[in-house]
Amino acid sequence: MTEDTPNPLKRGISDLEDRKLAAHRALVDRVQHGQGTATAEQRASAFRNVGLPPPLQGLIDKVVAQPTRLTDADFAAAEAAGFSEDQLFELVVSAAVGRSARLYDAGLAALAEAVGEVS
Repeated sequence: MTEDTPNPLKRGISDLEDRKLAAHRALVDRVQHGQGTATAEQRASAFRNVGLPPPLQGLIDKVVAQPTRLTDADFAAAEAAGFSEDQLFELVVSAAVGRSARLYDAGLAALAEAVGEVS
């Protein structure tokens, strides 16, 4: 293979990376803007972990930073504040996907920096 000939292995890896990135973006879009019982604004706030009313903010903080410390009491407090189980499920998923998206983006940025592809 010459320098001008594309490496099929690299092209295959690139295609896989493109599909992974597209799937990731589709997931994020679906979580934030898809149909649900929680409003899109609530899901976006949970995704970003900002601007939620107490006690929901406490629950979402734990989802993001200390998920092993979540208790039934955290969910009971949010339900007592008027959130349904379906809404809480959607908001917890939004928060978890938001946290994973931030970690994913940070990882991609670190990899790009490591190989000199900083834009």
